[in-house]
Amino acid sequence: METLRITEIFYSLQGETRTVGLPTVFVRLTGCPLRCQYCDTSYAFQGGEQIGLDEILNRVAELKPRYVTVTGGEPLAQKACWNLLTHLCDAGYQVSLETGGMKDISAIDSRVVRVVDIKTPDSGEVDKNKYSNIQHLTVNDQVKFVLCSEQDYVWAKQIMNEYKLSNCCGDILFSPSHGQLDGRSLADWILRDHLPVRLQLQLHKILWGDEPGK
Repeated sequence: METLRITEIFYSLQGETRTVGLPTVFVRLTGCPLRCQYCDTSYAFQGGEQIGLDEILNRVAELKPRYVTVTGGEPLAQKACWNLLTHLCDAGYQVSLETGGMKDISAIDSRVVRVVDIKTPDSGEVDKNKYSNIQHLTVNDQVKFVLCSEQDYVWAKQIMNEYKLSNCCGDILFSPSHGQLDGRSLADWILRDHLPVRLQLQLHKILWGDEPGK
């Protein structure tokens, strides 16, 4: 029986992306090869529970969601994640995947909304970006930049222009790193430069802080 190592399955409001504010079931997979300096889910780096695919699907179904987000850690670090995503889509959910962008996304079920995080210099993991993923993006997908400084902002603009991101994905999300970059400053820069991006604040942190399972 196929299994995945799971840190938690919980029901909450989506705190980010284009479905922000919508009730969503989150399936958080354990493990991540990245160590971004601002990471707020380090508790998912290890531990967790090995759970069969059928049991995961049953736990999700019990929560009666419309939206399901598979996240981590880095969910694509587990090979069985691809199969989990397909089964969730087959069950009729609207499914999104939150990935750090270092793993190949080309074989992911086309029904899944892929939210790909491009790591900035201040994340400490910029060298891990897999830029070849950009060619596989569609209007169904989203690209996210977590910005820690004005230097990160300038770098993100350069990447946007170099890879013509506004032409190959549905949304470009600029998110200020919590406690490191003021959201108002980021908003002012976006308006000043007329960027075709969506400012993203972390609703779950505004509501619940760093409480796990929220």
